Order: sequence, then C-alpha cells, then structure tokens
Amino acid sequence: MKRLNYQEGTWFLVPLRSGGYAVGLVVRMAPKGQIILAYFFGPRLDSVPTLDEIRGFQPNDSVGCLRVGDLGLVNGDWRILGRSQDWDGSHWPVPQFVRRDELSKRSWLVTYSDFDPSVVEKEEPFRSDQVLERDALHGYGAIELLLTKVIETR
Repeated sequence: MKRLNYQEGTWFLVPLRSGGYAVGLVVRMAPKGQIILAYFFGPRLDSVPTLDEIRGFQPNDSVGCLRVGDLGLVNGDWRILGRSQDWDGSHWPVPQFVRRDELSKRSWLVTYSDFDPSVVEKEEPFRSDQVLERDALHGYGAIELLLTKVIETR
C-alpha cells in the first residue's frame, strides 16, 4: 500500500479556477486514506503562503468544512504546505451535515465518526431551518469550482 503524503493537521493549497489559491486543512482522515474532512479558508491568495502566515486560522474563519476525496493531495494537484507542529484535532470539530430528499421533502441530520469521515455514526430526522453543509462527498475538481465561487462572491 502506498504511503500517504498527508495526515491530520496538514495544510494545503487548492488552486482556484479564477487564479490564486484557497487554503485547506485536513482535520480528519479515513484510516487508509481516500476520504478526508477538511476546513477551507479564503480570501483568495495570489502567492504561496508560509505556514506561519496561515497558522492562525480557526474553525470559525473557514468558508466551509467538507468531506472530500484525497486525490488532489495524493496526485499533487493540491500543494501541501506542511503540518501543524502543535496539531490537536479536538480544536477542529466534526460538523453535522444535512441530507435532503427533494421529492419527499424530508431531511436527515447526519453525524460522522470523529475518527473516520467515511463512517456515519447516526442519522436522524431533521426539521430545522438551521443552515448546515449538505451531506456529500466532493471530488477535488468539484471543490476547486465550489471554492472559486464561494471565495469570489465574498
């Protein structure tokens, strides 16, 4: 099995389709890779930052926290900046997500494992106007498009 080039606490850059970069942070990963939970940050950066320049980001500063395939990291399309030396995952919570069925108009609150973002721990009916991220597993190209749109409209 190939050794992964990232781990929890790894900072990376996502190229935006309009130029520049968004910053990402791996906060959880499936034990054998392939699926990560990452926080993403704007604003758009025009040059590659140092770890010291982004180390101060906090969960509340993010533009989103999403489940993502790791191919962008593994194949090098997403540049790895390095890992936080003082990494503590407890400061980076795993959010809940919402899954909606548009036909039935039903929704479920989805809770993923704190140890593996590929494992659903609980699903329960959800009847709230609270805004949560949609339950989805995004490919790396989709994340690039989504972040470009989110960051450019901020």
